[in-house]
Amino acid sequence: MKICIFGAGAIGGYLAVRLANSVQDVSVVARGPHLAAMQANGLKLLIDGHEEVAQVKASAAPADLGVQDYVVITLKAHSVPGIAAQLAPLIGPETTIVTGMNGVPYWYFHRLEGQAPLRVESVDPGGAVSAHLSMEKVLGCVVYPACEVEEPGVIRHVSGDRFTLGEPDGRKSDRATRLSEALRAAGFKAPVRPHIRDEIWVKLWGNLAFNPISALTGGTLEQICADPGTRALARAMMIEGQAVAEALGVTFAIDVDRRIDGAAAVGAHKTSMLQDLELGRPMEIDALVTAVSELGRLTGQPTPTINHVLALVAQRGRLAGCYNG
Repeated sequence: MKICIFGAGAIGGYLAVRLANSVQDVSVVARGPHLAAMQANGLKLLIDGHEEVAQVKASAAPADLGVQDYVVITLKAHSVPGIAAQLAPLIGPETTIVTGMNGVPYWYFHRLEGQAPLRVESVDPGGAVSAHLSMEKVLGCVVYPACEVEEPGVIRHVSGDRFTLGEPDGRKSDRATRLSEALRAAGFKAPVRPHIRDEIWVKLWGNLAFNPISALTGGTLEQICADPGTRALARAMMIEGQAVAEALGVTFAIDVDRRIDGAAAVGAHKTSMLQDLELGRPMEIDALVTAVSELGRLTGQPTPTINHVLALVAQRGRLAGCYNG
C-alpha cells in the first residue's frame, strides 16, 4: 500500500514513522529544515520514553513520489487552498484523499443526506480546493493525537492514538476498511464510523470556543474553564454551534457541560490557535470559527456570540500579522 503524507509536521510525522515501521510504503511531502533533516537522518519519533526512527521517501516535490493509494493531508485547513493543485502528481484513478484537518472540511455537504451540495466558502474559497481534490475521492478523518515538532526531523508524541475514519455518505467502504487495517497494524486506533460528521463536530465544538477565547485572553484550557466569565462565553458559543450542527442532522453524544469539563481536565494546555499567535504563525480561524458562522447563515441559525468573538479574534490575528481573512 502506497501512502503519502502531505504536510509531515507533528501529526503527519507521527503517522509516517509508525506506518513506515509497520512495512507500509510511506512517503512524505515536506519542506525546509524539516525536510533536510528527514533526508539526512530519517524521521524520528519520541514516544513513551524511547525513540523510533523511520527511513521514508521525503521530497518537497510531489512529482518525485508518484501516484499513491492514499494521500493523507495533515496540513492546517487554511494552507490547503494554496497547495491543492500541487497534489495532482500523487492522485490517480484509484487514489483516496484522506482529510486529516481540524474544523469544517471542504467536502462537508458532499453526499450529505437531505442537503443540497453547497460549498463552504470559508474553507473552499472560490472552489480552490474542490477544483483540484475530487470530493468523490475523499475519506473523512478526525485526528485526536497531540504531537509537537521538537526540532527538524524529530516529532514528540504528547498524547492520543486515535484516527477516526468515515465516508461522507456513511457507508463502510473497502477503502476505509483497508486504511483502518493499516493504521491498526501500525499501532493506532482507527475505527470506521457511519456518522463521521458527528465526530467532526464533537472535536470542533470545543475548538470553536476555546481556541479564539484563548487567543484573545492568553488563557489555558484550565483557566478558561475555571473562570466563570470565560466559561460562560465558551458555553454560549458552543450552544450556538450545537444548534447549527443539529440543523444539519448532527447528533451529540454528550452535553455541553460535560464537553467543557473534559476540556478543563486537560489542564494548563495552550490551544493551537494561541500557540500560533505567540509564534507568529497563521491562525486557524476560518475552519474553526468562520465556517461555523457561515453554516449558521446557511441553516438560518443565529450565531451572535460566535460572530462577536470571530470579529475580535480576526482583528487580533490581522494586527499580529497572523490572519489574512
